Amino acid sequence: MTSRGAGTAFSRKNYRLSTEPEKSKVTGIVNSRLLNDYLHRVFTSADGNQPAAAYRKHLTFQNLQEHLERLLAEENGSEDSRDQVAEGRLGPSTVVLDHTSGFEGLLLVDDDLLGVIGHSNFGSIRATTCVYKGKWIYEVLISSQGLMQIGWCTLNCRFNQEEGVGDTPDSYAYDGNRVRKWNVTTTNYGKSWAAGDIVSCLIDLDEGTIAFCLNGISLGTAFDNITRGAGMAYFPAISLSFKESVAFNFGSRPLRYPVEGYRPLQDPPVADLVKARKLLGYLKNVIHIGIDVTEGKLVEKDTSMWQLQGEPTVLITLAHIFNYFSPLMCKVYLVEDVLMTFLLSILERGGAVEAHPLIQQLLDLMWLLMEEYEVHECLKQLLMSLLRAYRFSPIIPDLGLQIHYLRLTIAVLKHEKSRKYLLSNVLFDVLRSVVFFYIKSPLRVEEAGLQELIPTTWWPNRFTKEGKESKEVKEESAEERLRRRAYERGCQRLKKRIEVVEGLQVQILKLLLNNKDRGGGEASRYIFLNKFRKFLQENASNRGNLAVLCPPEYMVCFLHRLIAALRYFWDGHKAKTPAALSSEEAYVPPQLFYNGKVDYFDLQRLGGLLSHLKKTLKDDLAAKANILIDPAELQAVTMDDLDEDEESATSAAQSQRPPAALAIGGALARPAWLSSPTLGRANRFLSTAAVSLMNPRRPLGTLEKIKVLTLRVEQRTREDIEGTHGNEGLSLGRPPEEPDQPITENSLLEVLDGIVMMYNLSVHQQLGKMVGVSDDVNEYAMALKDTEEKISRCPKKRRDIHEELLKSQKVFSEKLNHLSRRLAWINVTIYSKEKMLDIYWLLRVCIRTIEHGDRTGSLFAFMPEFYLSVAMNSYSALKNYFSPVNSMEELPGYEETLMRLAAILAKHFADSRIVGTDIRDSLMQALASYVCYPHSLSAVERIPEEQRISMMKNLLAPYEQRPWAQTNWILVRLWRGCGFGYRYTRLPHLLKTKPEDASLPSLQKPCPSTLLQQHMADLLRSDRDLAPSFLNSVLNQLNWAFSEFIGMIQEIQQAAERLERNFVDSRQLKVCATCFDLSVSLLRVLEMTVTLAPEIFLDWNRPSSELLLRRLAQLLNQVLNRVTAERNLFDRVVNLRLPGLESVDHYPILVAVTGILVRLLVDTDVQGTERATAVLLADPCFQLRSIQYLLGHAEPSALAAAAPATDKRHFSLQTYTEYINPEELAKVEKMLNHLSEESKQAAATTLPTSEEDLCPICYAHPISAIFRPCSHKSCKACINQHLMNNKDCFFCKATITGVDDFTKPASS
Repeated sequence: MTSRGAGTAFSRKNYRLSTEPEKSKVTGIVNSRLLNDYLHRVFTSADGNQPAAAYRKHLTFQNLQEHLERLLAEENGSEDSRDQVAEGRLGPSTVVLDHTSGFEGLLLVDDDLLGVIGHSNFGSIRATTCVYKGKWIYEVLISSQGLMQIGWCTLNCRFNQEEGVGDTPDSYAYDGNRVRKWNVTTTNYGKSWAAGDIVSCLIDLDEGTIAFCLNGISLGTAFDNITRGAGMAYFPAISLSFKESVAFNFGSRPLRYPVEGYRPLQDPPVADLVKARKLLGYLKNVIHIGIDVTEGKLVEKDTSMWQLQGEPTVLITLAHIFNYFSPLMCKVYLVEDVLMTFLLSILERGGAVEAHPLIQQLLDLMWLLMEEYEVHECLKQLLMSLLRAYRFSPIIPDLGLQIHYLRLTIAVLKHEKSRKYLLSNVLFDVLRSVVFFYIKSPLRVEEAGLQELIPTTWWPNRFTKEGKESKEVKEESAEERLRRRAYERGCQRLKKRIEVVEGLQVQILKLLLNNKDRGGGEASRYIFLNKFRKFLQENASNRGNLAVLCPPEYMVCFLHRLIAALRYFWDGHKAKTPAALSSEEAYVPPQLFYNGKVDYFDLQRLGGLLSHLKKTLKDDLAAKANILIDPAELQAVTMDDLDEDEESATSAAQSQRPPAALAIGGALARPAWLSSPTLGRANRFLSTAAVSLMNPRRPLGTLEKIKVLTLRVEQRTREDIEGTHGNEGLSLGRPPEEPDQPITENSLLEVLDGIVMMYNLSVHQQLGKMVGVSDDVNEYAMALKDTEEKISRCPKKRRDIHEELLKSQKVFSEKLNHLSRRLAWINVTIYSKEKMLDIYWLLRVCIRTIEHGDRTGSLFAFMPEFYLSVAMNSYSALKNYFSPVNSMEELPGYEETLMRLAAILAKHFADSRIVGTDIRDSLMQALASYVCYPHSLSAVERIPEEQRISMMKNLLAPYEQRPWAQTNWILVRLWRGCGFGYRYTRLPHLLKTKPEDASLPSLQKPCPSTLLQQHMADLLRSDRDLAPSFLNSVLNQLNWAFSEFIGMIQEIQQAAERLERNFVDSRQLKVCATCFDLSVSLLRVLEMTVTLAPEIFLDWNRPSSELLLRRLAQLLNQVLNRVTAERNLFDRVVNLRLPGLESVDHYPILVAVTGILVRLLVDTDVQGTERATAVLLADPCFQLRSIQYLLGHAEPSALAAAAPATDKRHFSLQTYTEYINPEELAKVEKMLNHLSEESKQAAATTLPTSEEDLCPICYAHPISAIFRPCSHKSCKACINQHLMNNKDCFFCKATITGVDDFTKPASS
């Protein structure tokens, strides 16, 4: 690219070799007098004094090189300084980490040997250089805030996986995680550190002291009288636990916080530094001084608006400067100290970045006058330095440092050629550029200036007994209102400052998403797309490799900035193309999921694996989308073939990689997110167990090959993505159900798809994690309120207690002040209204995408699972994570969105096109949660009637061969609030205990749905096959769940009765409680069915009614007998009150059974009551005392036996007056009286039956059925139950063709 205004791009070599006669011929070269003046003004001597014109040498371009070399050689005292530095230090002059012998444990070390990640329990490593005399300093850049001990050790220190730096006599360390110092023993010291801090480690071997600084602030002397003398030399060293990471600066870069009198372990490049500063001065002179050719004089110019304007004199002068300047700009120290400082000073004048075109001009010059490899290295080092400076700058009130570095980053990226080079080779390949979009949260609010910004703190203090913020708005006091408003004003001030940084971050992304800069190759957006896709692949495919994963806190910020930039371009396209959709209507069209233009790696599709879908749906693809699958693609390949392909691809990729990247091969060829803030490559794996892996330049052996599948998208161009005439690009294969209108540019569709994937990878998890600060505030606020109440009640005599309470009050207040300010920061950066709208927008995008995909029929199976996951998770985040700050009800179109999401859950939880068990379970759980809240339940009731009925039909499908617990839970929630004694939120015996989380779906107030209940009743009545299959499966599951429960409590009881101390496994207790809860919920579903459609059991014109009633009676009697027997197993286990069995109690299960019995025996017509009574009394397990137990009536024998224990309270429904109303109790009394009367009559009329007439299977009922053709006999109940699963005779195994009634002939 030519310089702006310059006619021709000459190479540096041409300028250097040109001679004076040649130059005189070039148009525009000024006369020799003016040129002499100009060159003397530009190339001043070191002291800045100009010799008189008569005494100075006449300068021309012919002798300028010699003059320049003489100027650069002046005052170069580097040799003296080197000799001076060497004293007191031993080891190589370039200080790095000792990766050959100075480490213990497993460690990952960066390519530059300055960054390290812990890969074992407690790995240790030291530097290559030690010191024995003088004052020395080095810096450690903290990348993660976990367990680390940083300091100094001697060669004799021996470390292991348990003991590290500071745990041996001659090692000294600071640990900011636990805020302690270590030297065999440990004491409190310093402050806690956070990711993004810089620790300075200082040693004074003249005085024998060691000290530490945090972000340039001294923490005081940590150790004095350290061991010195012969043989005692100290190495910088660190011990760090698994996943923790840092980067060292021994002096290879300028120290961020130098301390006067202390020298870095590595000497700065003094000679090069002097030379670079001189050359920069000459460059500034060129910019300041202009040549007025017409007047024949030199003039001062406004540097901010400087342009080259094709002046050969200036261009050749610059070429001479860059001849010496260019090689120096490849060195990291000089780039950071000289170039970055100069560029930052240009922007310091304020104003927009566009107001400083000088930076663009300088970048033009660099591309024009430097060799290509020099420009590349210089830009790479410049961006690295900017990223490091941004990431490790302390938070100050106005965020000035962060803004400063972001502005320069924008200025560099505004230069088209530089931007494209950095995008192609640096931003995602070498740097972790996502750091630019992150705003770190300050751990120490005092240093971040939040006390000045938010001087008044406030927190909500209206709580219910269960710890949830009270929904009832109570009058806040005038003082509290003032505090709240002052706090909110402080939060607004903070928000404005953070919005400035966020705006700059969005500007960076707008530059990277520019698709108009097509000069000299592909536009930036298409380079970004390919890199972004690869970034997503690494984070999706390396879930276990923490070094490669982008930390979730970075992902959250990146997501929000990317949404802002995407919507800017999307709406910009809409303005130019009115037919396109606005970003408010954005969605991803279904063809992206099956046309193969976008790579989804190995992510699961709704219908299973992509290869399977291509085989099974190839005809649908051809018919609907006009896409033909290559037959070769469908051929099954063996795993061996795949391995060979992958290995050849890997070796081909490695042959093109630089040798430095081959230290351990492709395993960590990408940026290591947790390691140093520089290169980001953790390419050396150090292990004390495998020393052979330590050679950093050894080529890869065959056994160490790491299979890496290269992305197919890597080579895509603009035409492949956007399409051209006759080529639809990413939109290829539009199905007939999709509208034939442009959505937006195809490239933006892929960015949108990537945003949805990012949310699924780690953003949702991080949003949930950060809610913890809000929870902490609530807990401390409750503790403070409790303490203040105790202070008010404390007797005046007890001054000791009063003082302790005041101390507690002070601690809680200080903690709350700190947390409320930190919460303000988190609410602004993560949970603000704008961020909530972003997540809401994403939810709506997913809903529209799923709706469009659903219309394509079978092709819906190609959609990746994460779209459904993000739809459910983003709704959950809006409801649960943002609610303390912003209300979801205020969002635009909230009711409609809720209804559309309800329709998706209702339709797809039983969708046969979705095969993944995990995603099906998630849909089921989301629907179960949905029906627990009145707002979302009303959304389910608003979906079209056809969909509601279909949902209820799916819920009533037989429970066998599918996960039924969740669907049963959904039915229970629809009933809760209507059943007998079923209006409670929490069980009576648990009211005094604090719930784990009062926002749980199970702890919501009952909100039954009469509409959905009616649909259920209609389905059960109208479908004669549905009712028996559903009810038989419910009865089977109840039989299983209750039997399992009884078996488990027997084991628990036996363990509790043993003399030796026994601990019952908590997992077993949990399973036991689950079986009990399942039994109760199944009984409630039976109660619901009996209430809504009693004819299923009582209308004996239905073929299965009598059998269902008999089975129901049998199970109810079993449950009653087990639970109501005096001093039985159930009683004893309940009285143990074991942790984990809190929900197991008499009330929930007995009221459920009572509800069913009352409905059958009291709330029905005469005929129904007679039938139900007859079946219940005919069951051999029926015991009247079980019914009497419900009202606290004990048998006389039991009363006599229990006479001594008069204090024991009997269970009785009459004691639960708040839960059971008088009308319900009256019905139970009526039922008891009815059964008492009927059982007496039945006992009086029943004739004795001989054993021969009893059913040979159950011996409980008389023989009443005869089988065809074999003529064997049994009672109807046994044969009907048997025929549900088996058609063979009990006795002879002949196939039964029919069953007839059997009546015993009268005896003669």
